[in-house]
Amino acid sequence: MVTIRDDHALAADLAAEAGERLLALRSRAGFDDPVALRHAGDHESHAYLTESLSRLRPSDRVLSEEGTREERLDPRRQAADRVWIIDPLDGTREFGEKGRADWAVHVALWQRTSAAGELVAGAVALPAQGLTLSTGAPPVLPAPREGRMRIAVSRTRPPEFVRKLAYLIGADLVPIGSAGAKIAAVLTGEVEAYVHAGGQYEWDSAAPVAVALAAGAHASRIDGSPLTYNQENPSLPDILVSLPDLAPTLLAGIRDVHR
Repeated sequence: MVTIRDDHALAADLAAEAGERLLALRSRAGFDDPVALRHAGDHESHAYLTESLSRLRPSDRVLSEEGTREERLDPRRQAADRVWIIDPLDGTREFGEKGRADWAVHVALWQRTSAAGELVAGAVALPAQGLTLSTGAPPVLPAPREGRMRIAVSRTRPPEFVRKLAYLIGADLVPIGSAGAKIAAVLTGEVEAYVHAGGQYEWDSAAPVAVALAAGAHASRIDGSPLTYNQENPSLPDILVSLPDLAPTLLAGIRDVHR
């Protein structure tokens, strides 16, 4: 049951409830047909989130990974002052694998506070980990630890330049599933950074970036430029999220690798 206090609470409530529904679906359907399970997860979570937002925030627009092409290209979205950017099931591959907990639900709110706008609220639910991270109560960043830096990367397609970066700065690569789970791992101390290039969209990072920024973490493109959302083309192909003190080292290393 969603309780409404403000946008921060709404994002957290919706992400957590969608996550509970996904856990129930997993339990009910089992893993004998992972393709069907993944499809059902995407569909059911999208339906719940969009119907809830339509009812609870009827004046706002929604950009969803599972939305139609027409919905993504709707000019009313770019003209809107408030847009919810959601990924109903981030880490669909992991959701369909028994025992995996590195999948998430993303709910973020972009608002036109300036020409570029900004993320003003967001939540990442990690249902199989029993965890929801929210801008309403941002996590306390872990203190930097001694020893080699740990960088979260894709399980299936880690960028080659990140391997070179890790060698250059003396870091270890840690494969993790969804983007939300990777950024959450930075915020909870499982890793110190997440670096990715080669293809993502706004819904892959909006909610976890909102929480990361609220917590005081560094979040940018890999060239150090700002991450921007609610663009006509929702492609946002690269990202760096890290503990703030490590960002200069990572950005310098990325520049060296790309020379």
